[in-house]
Formats: sequence, structure tokens, C-alpha cells
Amino acid sequence: MLKKALVTGSAVGIGRAIALDLASRGFDVAFHYNRSAKAAKQACEEATNYGVKAIALQADVTKPEQAKSLVESTAEELGGLSVVVNNVGNYLSNPTSQISVEEWHSVINSNLNTTFYVTGAAIPHLKSAGWGRIVNIGAASAHNITARGTNTAYIIAKTGIIIYTKSLAKELIKDQITANVISPGIAENSFEYDDDWQEPLPVLPAKRPATLSEIANAAYFFISSDADYITGQVLEVSGGWSL
Repeated sequence: MLKKALVTGSAVGIGRAIALDLASRGFDVAFHYNRSAKAAKQACEEATNYGVKAIALQADVTKPEQAKSLVESTAEELGGLSVVVNNVGNYLSNPTSQISVEEWHSVINSNLNTTFYVTGAAIPHLKSAGWGRIVNIGAASAHNITARGTNTAYIIAKTGIIIYTKSLAKELIKDQITANVISPGIAENSFEYDDDWQEPLPVLPAKRPATLSEIANAAYFFISSDADYITGQVLEVSGGWSL
């Protein structure tokens, strides 16, 4: 089994946790960043402690040509590609009627379009590897078609990711490629825990946010051989938040 992975947006946060977890499990990993070069290089250094190859690659994956270049560079430098985790995505909290055109395009581009660009470029490499895993990052409750207050554009993008993933799953299973979605809720690094956050914290049935390692473990489940027969699924890591 070829163990070569690309995780987008992996200099910090959830992406970094997933990439380091894969490195700890013997995967060569490409850490992708756009502006966080120092953090990406530090993550690479940490990953190499596991005896794997780790590289840091810069790209603005909202641009399709840069997304394709990122994938091609990953496959060339790692000697193939079998796992893609799409983690990039900006959040927006604005009343729906007050979302500007620029904000709308930014949120859709950074979440949905980046997933489409990177995955489309990666699929030929996954087929060449003889097996593959696509893990996309959604959002808790994005599969529920209900009205939203202030995160409408974000949830529309994440719902689109779910539909895109399910469609790929049905198409690619014949090639031994699975496609699934991890949907985190509130995590330990979420903006609600920033010092300048003024609103009440969300009420979580689990009484705590998700740890980054819990989200990484969920992603690895879909990547592991235990999930060979599982595709097109959404796994929430939300402590019961959206129930």
C-alpha cells in the first residue's frame, strides 16, 4: 500500500494535527500552506521525527492552476500520492442579507472550490497508486437543510462538499478509491475560544470541545484499511452538538 499523503491547510490547526498523525503512522506527508511558511516548516521537522519524508509546499489553492501544481509537486517529491485531505476553508459569520459579493465568493472559493480543484488534480494519481482515500472536511450539521443565522455561505459551501464527496464516492469505488467527510463541530482551537470572543460559548452536550487528536483519529479511520468498504459517508466529531 502506497503511503503518500497531501493535507491542505496543514501548517496549523486541524490540518496540522491530521498530517502529523499520518506521519506517526508511517505516511510520507506534504504539508501545504499559503502564508504560514514558518509553521509549515516546523511541522515538517516534527513529522520527520517519525522517520518519514515530509515536505512543505506553498500554494493558493483558490487558484486552480496552483492547486494542480501543488498536487503534481507532491506526487513528484513524495514518489506518488494515495491520500488527499482537503482541510482549507475560511469561516464567515454575517447575517445572510448582509453578506457582500466579495465575502460570498471568498467563502465558496476557499471551502468548496479548493476541494474541487485539489481533488480533481489528485484523482489520476490515486488511480495510479491502485487505491486511494479522499477525506474532505465539512462542518457539523451541514447535511441538515435548514435556515441559518450568520454562517449561511459557509454552510452552503460545506453542504456542497458533502454532495461532491458522495458523488465521487459512487463513481470511484470501482477504482478502490473511497471518499468521505469529517464534520467537526467546536474544536479546542475554534475561534469561540479566542480571548476577544464576546458572545456566550456554544452549549455542547459533551461539555467540552473536540480535541485536535480526536478529529485526526476520525480522519484516519476513513484512511485506514478498516474503512475499505465505507465510502460516501459523513462522520461528525461534535460531541452531540448538532443533534
